[in-house]
Amino acid sequence: MDQATSEQEEPEKRVEKIERTQKLDIEADQLHVSTAITTTNIEHSFVMSYLDLRKMVGIIGMALPVVLVLGRMILESHGILDSISAYYYSVMRDVLVGSLCAIAVFLLSYRYSYLDDILGDLAGISAIGIALFPTAPDKATEQQVIIGELHLLFAACFFITLAIFALVLFRRTKEPTPQKRQRNIVYTLCGITILACLVLIVLVDLLPDKILLQPFHPVFWFEFLGIFAFGFAWFVKGKTLLKDK
Repeated sequence: MDQATSEQEEPEKRVEKIERTQKLDIEADQLHVSTAITTTNIEHSFVMSYLDLRKMVGIIGMALPVVLVLGRMILESHGILDSISAYYYSVMRDVLVGSLCAIAVFLLSYRYSYLDDILGDLAGISAIGIALFPTAPDKATEQQVIIGELHLLFAACFFITLAIFALVLFRRTKEPTPQKRQRNIVYTLCGITILACLVLIVLVDLLPDKILLQPFHPVFWFEFLGIFAFGFAWFVKGKTLLKDK
């Protein structure tokens, strides 16, 4: 009788063992799916974070010149100043400094590849330098002239770095889609525009009779165009326009 009972218990144990194994397999599958979902969510959040950073940098860059001009016209007086930097000495000083610092924070927070990180930090530091070392005013003191020279150095570094982003870093890809090729054209045009505006600003400053051009505010318009081109390139890089299908 004991032998019969033992033989009856043996199949039951085997069934229980099989059921436990199946249960463990189901739990393992559920854990795998849960981990995969979590990983996907993290990757999605990471992608959204740097795309959002690009968009924010682009929006501030495109909006800054317009806001400075309209804000001064509404709050202070009509007319356009000789340069974007000259708005430091207007009622729009806080907007200019605050916008530059915001751009700096976004650029310093931008993390993608190693070269992107380095150039992003360099551009961010340059933006802070532009904000903290204003352009020299009319009838500047010796100290203000030195500070103004630092302002020009930081501004040149800022524009050159942003041109490298547009011409080199933003155009990288292994297998470009048709939309990516279109975006690369935009980046190329924006990068060339930034460099061209920088060169033209220097040429205007070297002109012997530059005072004759002052009523047309050439430096302001070159800065306006260069900053807008920088903002537009970053805005497009945020995949707001010309998205891959």
